[in-house]
Amino acid sequence: QMQLVESGGGLVQAGGSLRLSCAVSARTYSDSRYTMGWFRQAPGKEREFVSAINWSGSFTYYGDSVKGRFTISRDNAKNMVYLQMNSLKPEDTAVYYCAADLGLAVTNTGSEYEFWGQGTQVTVSS
Repeated sequence: QMQLVESGGGLVQAGGSLRLSCAVSARTYSDSRYTMGWFRQAPGKEREFVSAINWSGSFTYYGDSVKGRFTISRDNAKNMVYLQMNSLKPEDTAVYYCAADLGLAVTNTGSEYEFWGQGTQVTVSS
């Protein structure tokens, strides 16, 4: 089993920044290499891909709506994944989820991710 716990959400004004963290507990998969992703879901909207990163951190992938503003990173020694969010806009308001994919390909397809966190709320005021 793998457990993911997000933190760092909150209320911020437009133009501000937040850094989300995802703590990964993966004892069962301690020898596995997994892709990590961030997704978000706003009220009344479908889940949206935000970003993903491969095991080594050498490859990152961003959704068009966050490209140039958000940065994903990971620290495998600490079992942590981060999402630095800058220049936040009201339309970034959503619950943000981190997810783990045991496959090697870095994908924006939510169904490819086997494990999910509970989510953290991000609210951007105008």
